[in-house]
Amino acid sequence: MLNKLRETIACILERDPAARSKLEVITCYPGFHAMVVHGVAHRLWVAQWFWLGRFISHLGRILTGIEIHPGATIGRRVFIDHGFGVVIGETAEIGDDCTIYQGVTLGGTRLYKGAKRHPTLGKGVVVGAGAQVLGGFTVGDGARIGSNAVVVKPVPAGATAVGNPARLIEAAPQVSQATAANAQEQVAEAARGAHTAQTTLNTQTMHITSATNAAQSARAVEPGLRAQPTQTAEGRHPIETQSATTQSSPCDAGWDAAPLKALLDKGAPASSSTTPGDSASDAAGFTAYAVDPGAGDPLVKVLHELINHAAAQDARIAQLCQTIEAMGSQVKGQSTPLDAQRLNKLVDE
Repeated sequence: MLNKLRETIACILERDPAARSKLEVITCYPGFHAMVVHGVAHRLWVAQWFWLGRFISHLGRILTGIEIHPGATIGRRVFIDHGFGVVIGETAEIGDDCTIYQGVTLGGTRLYKGAKRHPTLGKGVVVGAGAQVLGGFTVGDGARIGSNAVVVKPVPAGATAVGNPARLIEAAPQVSQATAANAQEQVAEAARGAHTAQTTLNTQTMHITSATNAAQSARAVEPGLRAQPTQTAEGRHPIETQSATTQSSPCDAGWDAAPLKALLDKGAPASSSTTPGDSASDAAGFTAYAVDPGAGDPLVKVLHELINHAAAQDARIAQLCQTIEAMGSQVKGQSTPLDAQRLNKLVDE
């Protein structure tokens, strides 16, 4: 009995940074007082002095605000921190080195006498403030119960239960240093491979562009093309003149970045406008409760712009490859076309 109390004092000094001395623990910690009272009451209960055990337990409840049934089994080095409002039922079992905070209930959900109605806590379990552990199941060694969680099902060893009703967060597997180093090396190798692939793609694009320009230059000096009469811009339609001067190559088709720039600058489409006469909309940038039901998510819009731009570039590269193949050359390493529709659908979801 005395050795168990010494271990309890030592564990309180170890786990509570506010504890400064053994005297402070003995005189000022209700969790320690509850352990002392329960030790006496439990011995009387085991000796079948049921009324006396319950009466001493009741005195301990008045003194400490912690209600522990004398029939409960409590292991060594159990620390009830603060402790006010803690309730521990008759058939509850608490393993060694457990920590229980204020407002915890180790209760039951059935009313059958003689049955296992209250939970069993394994070794090293921590139960957060206000948690309710209800039922005759087992909480595994080293498990954690979050504050205000309501646990009605078994908790595996090493897992964490949080929420109402409690959901389990499995313990993360231990990773050795060798495995971590290997994973870092694989990530670095993947990054180097991605950089190499990007460099190769840029080189191939430059080669395709150069070949296309060379082919067009060769066609420009053919006899048939050279014999064609030259027409002035005044004798041609303005659209034909613009097409001949600006669309000489697929690579010359520029991407209009104005919509994306407007999104980044203003956080909304450049074409969006307010309703005339709406005083709330007329106020500069004002929307009630900071919510504008007519505006979309700027991030989603930017992503759509980027996906569409990437799809357009992919189509231009495919057109270049077709032009090179039509000239009799072979283009190697062509990739699968970008599925812009699927990507846009994922962004919307």
